Amino acid sequence: MCLRSGELFSETRTAVMPTLKNFPTPRSPRTFGEKSGTLIDPQALMAIKNLELRAKVVVEGFWSGLHRSPYHGFSVEFTEYREYTPGDDPRYLDWRLYARSDRYYIKKFEDETNLRCHLLVDNSRSMDFGSLPYTKAQYANTLAATLAYFLYLQGDAVGLLTFDEQIRDYLPARHRTGHLRHMMLALEKPAGGTFTDLGAPLKRIAEMVTRRALMVLITDLLAPIEALERNLSSLGACGHEVLLFQVLDPAELTFNFEKAVLFHDLESARDLYIDPVAARKDYLKKIETHNAAARATCQKLGIGCHQLVTDQPLEVALFDFLRARMQRGRKVKRTGARQTRS
Repeated sequence: MCLRSGELFSETRTAVMPTLKNFPTPRSPRTFGEKSGTLIDPQALMAIKNLELRAKVVVEGFWSGLHRSPYHGFSVEFTEYREYTPGDDPRYLDWRLYARSDRYYIKKFEDETNLRCHLLVDNSRSMDFGSLPYTKAQYANTLAATLAYFLYLQGDAVGLLTFDEQIRDYLPARHRTGHLRHMMLALEKPAGGTFTDLGAPLKRIAEMVTRRALMVLITDLLAPIEALERNLSSLGACGHEVLLFQVLDPAELTFNFEKAVLFHDLESARDLYIDPVAARKDYLKKIETHNAAARATCQKLGIGCHQLVTDQPLEVALFDFLRARMQRGRKVKRTGARQTRS
C-alpha cells in the first residue's frame, strides 16, 4: 500500500502531509448542489477518459445547476466583459454568454484588461496516491482543466505551470485557438518526479509573470510548510492574487485502515510497517496540526485556502472559486471607496 502520509510517523522529520455580482452567498457550497440536484458523482466523472470532456461536463452541469437553483439570475463579471449599457455598439455583444446568463455583455479587447489566470498544479509523486478508483493527481488535473475550460469560455487568458521538485511544463497565459488543447495535453501527463517543492515553482512563476495575475495553486501540501509563507508572500509582493486548493484523499484525513500493513512513501521510497489502530490517534493529530498551520499561513497572507477531498463533486470547487472571486471583488471595491473618500 502506498501512502505519502506515512512520513508523519518519522521521528527525525517534520510532519508532512471571475467575480460574482448580485449573487447571494449560501451558507455552504453543498447547499447549491442539494437544491439544484446537479452534483456529478466524482467516480462517474473520472470514468470519462477524455480530460477536456470531463471539464466540459462539470462546467455545463454547473451552469445548468445555477439556472435551476434558487440563485439564478446572477451576472458573472469577468475583466474581459462589462454589462451592456444603452449607447454601446451592439456589434460587440457576446451572444453565447447571453444564452447562458440571460444578460447582455460587451466584449472588451485584450488591451483593456489586466486579468490573467495561472494554474499552478502539483504533479509530484505524492499526488499519485488514491484510495478511490482514481488518484489525487487525476482529481487535481480535472480541477485545473475545469477552471481552464470555464475561464477560457469567458474569454480570460489562462496559463499553466505543472511542477514536482522542479517545473515540468509551462504555458503562458493566453486566449487563442488551440491553447486550451495544449493545456489539456500537459495536464494529462502522469505524476512524476520525487518530492514536492513549492519554493522553486513559486519563485520561478514570480520571475516569469510580470503582469498582475490570479495564481491558483492546486496541491496536497504534503511537504514542509516552513517556507510556505515566504514563497506565497513573494507572489503577493509582485501584485498577484493567490488562491489555494488543497487536494487530499479521504484516507489521508481519516486513516481508516484496519490491518497492520507496510506503507510505502511515494516520494522518499521509504517503507514503514504500521499498525493503523495504534497509530491512528497520533496520525490524526499530526495531520490536523499540519493542515491548521497551512490554513493559518494563508489567512495571515490574505490568501483563500480551500480543502478538497477527492470524493467531493468538482462543482463544489468551481463554486468556491467563484465565491472567492466575489469576495475579493467586494474587498477591492471597499478599499477603493475608502481611498476615494480620503
